[in-house]
Amino acid sequence: MRRSTSQAREMLKAAMRRLAAGDRSALEEVYRATSAKLFGICYRILGDEKEAEDALQDVYLTLWRRADRYDPQRASPISWLATFARNRAIDRLRAGKVRLAAVPEDQAAPVPDDRPLAEAMMIDSEREARIHTCLETLDETPREAIRTAFFEGRTYAELAERMDVPLGTMKSWIRRGLAKLKGCMEMGE
Repeated sequence: MRRSTSQAREMLKAAMRRLAAGDRSALEEVYRATSAKLFGICYRILGDEKEAEDALQDVYLTLWRRADRYDPQRASPISWLATFARNRAIDRLRAGKVRLAAVPEDQAAPVPDDRPLAEAMMIDSEREARIHTCLETLDETPREAIRTAFFEGRTYAELAERMDVPLGTMKSWIRRGLAKLKGCMEMGE
């Protein structure tokens, strides 16, 4: 079963609190949840897989020593760790420890990332989960009509014919279902 983004964020925050208290197993949990993203940041700046791995190791060593400095009121765990990763990679550039594939230091700060920000992906995932949760609150007939219309691209006429009801009835079912869906979504935001 896939966890919602908010659950994953809360689990990561809890792991960060446990890590700050000295729980070694929490470091493994944080690593599993964040290492791919942080490695990507290091690799884009350093341009070398081995150098990125070394920088990533520095990130987690620093995290082990400084986990108590994390403040969930100021940043999400992934944002805070992404800053660590970026700084470690730039530190390696400045120290001259990087081979020729790295970007110049002055270009490291604005390294573009075409992918959506982690926060935006979490919000989208939460919204998608909320839609499916809200759909389940509808009666079966309007729920199936809405799913078929929006996920399969069927028209009102096709749905009315498929369900053997007048076109006006189908439109009413979908209109009332969408109104309930909107209300449910607004309550969750």
